[in-house]
Amino acid sequence: MDAESEARRRFRAGTVIPAHPLSLTENLSLDERHQRALTRYYLDSGAGGLAVGVHTTEFKIHEPEVGLYRPVLELAAATAADWCRRRRLPRPFMIAGITGGTDRALAEAALAADLGFDAGLLSLGGLPEADEAELVRHARRVAELIPVMGFYLQPAVGGRLLSEDFWRRLAEIENLVGIKIAPFDRYHTLSVVRAVAASGRAGEVALYTGNDDNILPDLLTSYEVATADGPVALRIVGGLLGHWAYWTLRASEQLASVHEAVASGSIPARLLTLGAQVTESNRAVFDPEHGYRGCISGILYVLSRSGLVAGVRTLGEKEELSPGQAKRIDAVVRAYPHLTDEEFVAGRLSEWLAD
Repeated sequence: MDAESEARRRFRAGTVIPAHPLSLTENLSLDERHQRALTRYYLDSGAGGLAVGVHTTEFKIHEPEVGLYRPVLELAAATAADWCRRRRLPRPFMIAGITGGTDRALAEAALAADLGFDAGLLSLGGLPEADEAELVRHARRVAELIPVMGFYLQPAVGGRLLSEDFWRRLAEIENLVGIKIAPFDRYHTLSVVRAVAASGRAGEVALYTGNDDNILPDLLTSYEVATADGPVALRIVGGLLGHWAYWTLRASEQLASVHEAVASGSIPARLLTLGAQVTESNRAVFDPEHGYRGCISGILYVLSRSGLVAGVRTLGEKEELSPGQAKRIDAVVRAYPHLTDEEFVAGRLSEWLAD
C-alpha cells in the first residue's frame, strides 16, 4: 500500500487531526519558524492528519487582501513531507479548509489539490443566502476537484443550522469522504449520524467529531440507527478539533484508549471521567461564556505557554482573550496536569524550532 493510500486508510479508521493554528510575528506576518514547529509537534505527537486553512487557522487568511492562504498551505505541505521523511513517520492525511462562494471555493479546491492535499473541509459560511439545494450543488462542484469533507460549524462562530435532509443529500455525493460534526449540540450531531445512515454510505463516509465540548463521549458512543433498509451501526471514529491543536500527544493517547475500549466492547468509567475533565479544560480555552470570542486566542495562549508560538497574535480584531481567560486556562493546567504536553514539548521544542 502506498503512502497516500495508507493515509486514507488511517483517516477512515479514525485518527487525531489537529486544526492547525496560525503563528504570526509582531507585525502580523506569517511566522514561518513557529508555524513549522507546530506542524512538527503535531506529527511527533502521533497526529494522523492535519487540517490547515480552517477556522482555527483564521478564516481571514482566505481573503485575497490578506494573501496568506497559499503560503500557509504550501508551508504545511512542505513541512509535513520533509519532517515525515526525516523522522520516518507515516504520511499524514492533509485537509485544506475551503471557504467562500463557488468561484473562490473552486479556486481554493484546485490549489489544494495541486499542493497534494487529500481533501477539502468545506465551510458554507460564504453562502449565507443560499438554500440547502444550492449548498448541495456547491458541494458537488467542489467535489469534482478534490475529495470533500462536510463541515457542520456551530452558528456561534459563523456556521448555520442545516436539516437532516441536507446532510443525507450531502453524504450521497460520491466524492464526499467524511464529515466534521461541530454544531456543539447533541440533537444536531444525531441528525448528521442519522443522515449518513440513511444515505447508504455509512461504511464510506468517515465521521469526525468537532464538538470540542463533548469529545470523548462522541468517540465512545455506538450509534444504531433505524433506516428503511434496517438498522445501521455507526461510530464517530476520530476528531478534527481545535482542542487537539494543543496537548496533542495526550489526544493521541486518549483516542488510542477509546479505540482499545471500543474493540474490547467495554467502556471503562475512567474514560468518562477523563472526558468531563477534557470538557472542563476546553471551557477555559474556548471561552463559551463570551460567545467563543476567545477561542482562537485561547488556543494560542496554551501554545505560547510552552513556546510553540511566540505570542497571542491574531488577524481578527475580535479574536482576543476575554477578561480573566488566561487565569482560567492557567488554573485548569494546574488542576489537570495529566491533560497537558508541557514536559513533552519542553524536551523537543529546540528540534522543532530548528531550521
